[in-house]
Amino acid sequence: MSEALKDVKISPVNYDAASIQVMEGLEAVRKRPAMYIGDLSSKGLHHLVNEVIDNSIDEAMVGHCNTIDLTINEDNSITIIDNGRGIPVDYHKKEKKSALEVVMTVLHAGGKFDKGSYKVSGGLHGVGVSCVNALSKYMKVTVYRDKKIYTQEYEQGKPLFEVKEIGETDLTGTEITFLPDDSIFFLTEFNYETLSARLRELAYLNKGIRLSITDKRKKDDNGEFVYDSFLSKEGLKEFVQYLDGTREKIIDKPICIESKKSDIPIEVAMQYNASFTENMQSYVNNINTHEGGTHLAGFRRALTRTLKSYADKSGMLSKLKFEINGDDFREGLTAILSIKVPEPQFEGQTKTKLGNSEVTGVVDQVVSEMLAYYLEENPKEAKAIINKVILAATARHAARKARELVQRKNVLNNTGLPGKLADCSEKDPEKSEIFLVEGDSAGGTAKQGRNRKFQAILPLRGKILNVEKAMPQKVFDNEEIKTIFTALGLSIGTEEDSKALNLEKLRYHKIIIMTDADVDGSHIATLVLTFFFRYMKELIELGYIYVATPPLYLIKKGKEACYCWNEEEREEVVKKLIADGKETGLQIQRYKGLGEMNEEQLWDTTMNPEGRKLRQVDIENAAEANRTFSMLMGDEVSPRREFIEKNAKYANIDV
Repeated sequence: MSEALKDVKISPVNYDAASIQVMEGLEAVRKRPAMYIGDLSSKGLHHLVNEVIDNSIDEAMVGHCNTIDLTINEDNSITIIDNGRGIPVDYHKKEKKSALEVVMTVLHAGGKFDKGSYKVSGGLHGVGVSCVNALSKYMKVTVYRDKKIYTQEYEQGKPLFEVKEIGETDLTGTEITFLPDDSIFFLTEFNYETLSARLRELAYLNKGIRLSITDKRKKDDNGEFVYDSFLSKEGLKEFVQYLDGTREKIIDKPICIESKKSDIPIEVAMQYNASFTENMQSYVNNINTHEGGTHLAGFRRALTRTLKSYADKSGMLSKLKFEINGDDFREGLTAILSIKVPEPQFEGQTKTKLGNSEVTGVVDQVVSEMLAYYLEENPKEAKAIINKVILAATARHAARKARELVQRKNVLNNTGLPGKLADCSEKDPEKSEIFLVEGDSAGGTAKQGRNRKFQAILPLRGKILNVEKAMPQKVFDNEEIKTIFTALGLSIGTEEDSKALNLEKLRYHKIIIMTDADVDGSHIATLVLTFFFRYMKELIELGYIYVATPPLYLIKKGKEACYCWNEEEREEVVKKLIADGKETGLQIQRYKGLGEMNEEQLWDTTMNPEGRKLRQVDIENAAEANRTFSMLMGDEVSPRREFIEKNAKYANIDV
């Protein structure tokens, strides 16, 4: 039994079978799983864990749970234990079975539809745990409730027996173990870092709740299972300090806002730094609203209006010869906005955009009032922020001139395409792909080996600019970056929104970064990815960015040839050949550069859609991704050194 169950809670609300409302059945989940969890790759797999965790967090948000433990078991199953009230087990009159079985096996069944049980909830659709059950080869649920222990087990969502009582206890809570169905998911191996990042995020968003993760698949240097525990006492203040830990600060302490208006709790933590990027994270009921929405609109409106009003009154803008816009007030800003809404309406492409119209005014009013008060009470910090805004406006003005110069040059060029681009004949972007290749030598080989019908090649000369450290006008004035923009057919920014990316003229829906399999190649790939993340983030979100995976080794024996992509594969192939008595005359070639391959080898291993290994770039956790890029590519050395030391065993290091 976990320590998670030791704090007993007495419920002031009557949470029983009558709280569980049923809307429809479960059958469609296994037939069309992607409709319910997004996809069947890593993202969908980890979404299963989030669905179960969200139920525990919902218990925490209404004050009935303060400890949640997650374990990745040896067989890659997941166990989640909380010390909440425990899922009701009494008889459900409509469904004629235990409420526990209803929750676990019927779609759209749960206490979230009963306002008396959950005033605010992250898992709003009641799809959660039953959906996880349907997509699991095996699931077991144990409930600690009413001084007794109850359990039920399932295979592919179907109960193996009726809910039964198996013991007595003084504890309360729910324990769920599930093993994802490998006949449905493309992969079933959980990523420790992905899960721990989500738990860390939830700890910051829900101060006072302890969340832990244990990985029983691997041990640390002390022989203990890999383990992390997260507990935040100050919530968003600590969150923004964590995200901004690798950047130079402009104000010493974060600006924190916490209030409740129209029955909507609002929390904001914001910190200005010396960088040239905005890091804005918004949440509704613990859900990261990647696409923003009405709450973010209210925050941005309040921020711009309040800062501009203060700057005008102080006379600091009197010498500025051009207008400032909203982007200028957000450059170098790391901010977290978290609100709790009783009945949120989500919309947008990924259902992560808040649509409640009443929220805009509520957030606007709270942020305006409290930010104005902060600026009046802290004149030194206010002056530092306005000076940063003026610097941003000046840089944006210079960057706009650089962009206009690039666009004018493109108009003079008949095709508007860079001369070193070897384009494809296909004009449909959905069928076209472009390889961004390191160096002219590899670019030449790639041009010879490609399929000219749908594959374009753009050689990149050397290491492109590190955009994490560069002012915007330097970015737009950089030759290699201008070449990428024009090759992709994209223009960026307008006077109104300097970060708006026009995707209508995008010429390829597969943009593949292809670099050498060595340290320099990895650095170049990281520089290119940093550029995409900061200036073309939409391309990543749409799934258009990929990284090619060239082989590390060619092993030959006579006419036999075998490619290997990692050390384990090389060792396995060599071992097999030795076992077959084929070790006299065994040749092992280590590829340090793409240019060492001829065009046929490059096509066979790295470019041919039939056999290549492409890694799609995805953003699992936006806040964590932002922090990682600033840590890897920013000015602070010590966090980067710590990261490299921790992950050195995964790196390709040439000796």
